[in-house]
Amino acid sequence: MEFGKGCHLHLIDGSAFIFRAFHALPPLARKSDGLPIGAVAGFCNMLDKYVEGNTGPDAATHVAVIFDKGSHTFRNDMYDLYKANRSEMPEDLRPQIPLTREATVAFNIACEEMEGWEADDIIATLSCRARDAGGRVTIVSSDKDLMQLVGDGVEMLDPMKNVRIDVDGVRQKFGVDPDRVVDVQALAGDSVDNVPGAPGIGIKTASQLIEEYGSLEELLDRAEEIKQPKRRQTLIEHRAQIELSKRLVELDCDSPLTFGLDDLEIRDAEPDVLLDFLNRMEFRTLTRKIAARFDREPPAMAEAAPVADAPAASEDAPIDHASYEIVRGAAALQIWLDRIAAAGIVAIDTETTSLDEMRAELVGISLATEPGAACYVPLMHRSGGGDLFDAETLAEGQMPKVEALAMLKPMLEDPAILKVGQNMKYDFKIFAREGIEVGPLDDTMLLSYAQHGGLHAHGMDTLADRYLNHQPIPIKTLIGSGKSQVTFDRVEIDRAAPYAAEDADVTLRLHRLFKPRLHSARVTQVYETLERPLVPVLARMEMAGVEVDRDVLSRMSGAFAQKMAALEEDIHAKAGRPFNVGSPSQLGEILFGELGLAGGKKTKTGAWGTGADVLEDLATEHDLPRLILDWRQISKLKSTYTDALQVHIHPNTGRVHTSYSIAGANTGRLASTDPNLQNIPVRTEEGRRIREAFVAPEGRVLVSLDYSQIELRILAHVAGIDELKQAFREGQDIHAITASQMFGVPLDQMTPEVRRQAKAINFGVIYGISGFGLARNLRIPRAEAQAFIDTYFERFPGIRAYMDDTVAFAKKHDRVETLFGRRIHTPEINARGPGAGFAKRAAINAPIQGTAADVIRRAMVRMEDAIVGLDAKMLLQVHDELLFEVAEADVDALIDRARDVMEGANMPVVDLSVPLVVDAGQGRTWAEAH
Repeated sequence: MEFGKGCHLHLIDGSAFIFRAFHALPPLARKSDGLPIGAVAGFCNMLDKYVEGNTGPDAATHVAVIFDKGSHTFRNDMYDLYKANRSEMPEDLRPQIPLTREATVAFNIACEEMEGWEADDIIATLSCRARDAGGRVTIVSSDKDLMQLVGDGVEMLDPMKNVRIDVDGVRQKFGVDPDRVVDVQALAGDSVDNVPGAPGIGIKTASQLIEEYGSLEELLDRAEEIKQPKRRQTLIEHRAQIELSKRLVELDCDSPLTFGLDDLEIRDAEPDVLLDFLNRMEFRTLTRKIAARFDREPPAMAEAAPVADAPAASEDAPIDHASYEIVRGAAALQIWLDRIAAAGIVAIDTETTSLDEMRAELVGISLATEPGAACYVPLMHRSGGGDLFDAETLAEGQMPKVEALAMLKPMLEDPAILKVGQNMKYDFKIFAREGIEVGPLDDTMLLSYAQHGGLHAHGMDTLADRYLNHQPIPIKTLIGSGKSQVTFDRVEIDRAAPYAAEDADVTLRLHRLFKPRLHSARVTQVYETLERPLVPVLARMEMAGVEVDRDVLSRMSGAFAQKMAALEEDIHAKAGRPFNVGSPSQLGEILFGELGLAGGKKTKTGAWGTGADVLEDLATEHDLPRLILDWRQISKLKSTYTDALQVHIHPNTGRVHTSYSIAGANTGRLASTDPNLQNIPVRTEEGRRIREAFVAPEGRVLVSLDYSQIELRILAHVAGIDELKQAFREGQDIHAITASQMFGVPLDQMTPEVRRQAKAINFGVIYGISGFGLARNLRIPRAEAQAFIDTYFERFPGIRAYMDDTVAFAKKHDRVETLFGRRIHTPEINARGPGAGFAKRAAINAPIQGTAADVIRRAMVRMEDAIVGLDAKMLLQVHDELLFEVAEADVDALIDRARDVMEGANMPVVDLSVPLVVDAGQGRTWAEAH
């Protein structure tokens, strides 16, 4: 039938069905050949339920299941961090994705997806077309992003709650009509999809603002009228970010579909096709049920073989919160200490008042000796609750903290008892502040990271859900969220105990599952030499912190403010009139509307694009874009560093204490957070000046030791490039050598410009730079840049061979490896479309960057023993650099010992064919030392 008036289209969100099915059934459900099929089974049951329920006068006449295809869409081209914080797809789910498509086809339901477009955009386009054709639409999904489509014959059906969502339902959710949902989302942002929005503005405030001003555009244009200073400043300063957020959340109703509405007409399933599929999947119950519906005999099915690789933890008793004990006195605690001594192992977790280990106060400790045997030792819970809370009075029924820690200290420091934790660095620091050095230790987060790097996140909730089929108690149910959130010491002990003891219980179960698998995964050396021993090293570095001069930062902020003001004057002069320099829309009108510069492109909202890439291209032909780039750079330095670093100075130590994420980057690189000290710019004079605020106390010196071109050295080794290896061995200028080899220029005739081009190619090739990217970096024509890259590969064919071999290995094994054996999984390597290029570049770079990360990890692990006896401590790790604080008398000895450790960190595991070289510097400030 032709789609038109009277037709009813059902659009099923296939991805939502898949993830619901995956989490609803045990992850160990497998076919007799070991193939995971739990998600496919759940998906088929949901499809069957849908087909059976699609009857009556309101039944669908047309239906389609819409899927996401790949992870890279046009939104990633707008904003490369879009959905960047999403966890990797679970390993067992990946092979099931194509089977869910096959299942949809087996049920004879239209199955649609498009490379580069999200399922939501396909649903939006179909909904708009069906509505325009006079039909009705029901979107079977609970996705809030789809609510902007509701109205004029389009409704949603939440399949989880079996509740229909109409215009009133959208208003209840967002406080505005569907056509303004996108405006509210643009302001509120979305942490799940990593849409930035306006900092500090949530759904409620966003809906109030949109209701008051009518639209996002009107609100932003009239932002200066807002009475609340903080809110007004946020909207003005973050306008570009908010406008970008709207483009990210706005659904595209004009997706280039390759099919039409008529292709989605309801069709009955073909019995032979459907039963054959269900039989192959070994779904006995569903096969018999559907065979009976078709009045058929179910096909013969071989008996399934038992699953050989079921995790050991599946044999453990189910988690029972009622079985946990609250330890309220010394006698009860002693019983647990005796159990721990007998077991030789204990899982431990601390409950505190903050995620900041340097400011958190210890509230309680949980212990577990075997699955199901766990307790909670409350120490510092406060009395009362809600408005009756007494911040000074301790609740009854808990041990004095001093007494409990005195009993626990011998066990926590006993070398014969293994202490197991999840993100053990946090607990190590909490106990260290109490005068206890925990050890030896194991960390379930790092056990997972060593085995599954690149496959999924390694937080406890993720691991428990994935490997134990258990969802731990959410912390928000105890402490709340937002403005009403309280600290853990205000949670009643009886409510805190099940949550805290469960953490220790789950951690122990994960340890029993992960630790035995290190050997079979061939990552024992990675975990034992690169991950586990780094925990106490980083903890001590973070606790040491680095001294920062607040006065220097304050003066820099003032200087930056003056420079911004001066730049604004120049900008207004070049523009011919005053305007808000921080407003992309006003800037766009001046650049392309008034000045008539070429190359302007309008976004979907009708505004001119004024991103950094646009301005960099325009800077070659007009001074105004260059001045804007300078102003933006200074503005970012001021807000992100000179202003923000002052807030991070610890009130008791006078130092800044960053925190390093060990299991964040897939390649093994450490990530610095709260504050991030690894991204302080060093390429500009203003950026380098920020390091002047990092200082050594009186009588001490900051010493920096930095690997020289370590990634290029590793590339020369793995790619077998004799010319580069020889140059490194002889200590020659590697960029000049490259330029000489590529362009045939003798070294004594080398010009700075030619060397600069070779340097850009040397570093760019490691990251898979394209001709377009190199052209932008060097500001040369794209064809010329591509010719440089082609010449590079012709002159050094080993690099191309390395790239091709690495991609081939990744495609075959779904991973790459560093020279030290670190496994970096590459789940997207076989993807097609826009994301394929990124996956290949990441796979090529990972062994090189990962090996460099492994080298500096090994150096850090060995460093503490090497500098024993010196009045020195390691403070920071910034990519390839280590920063030390050392007494003046010990500077030379520190440099000699640290350099020896760093230059030999690859041995004896990896014998590089090029030497590692470390440059050293010293000074009163970090800027002088580096």
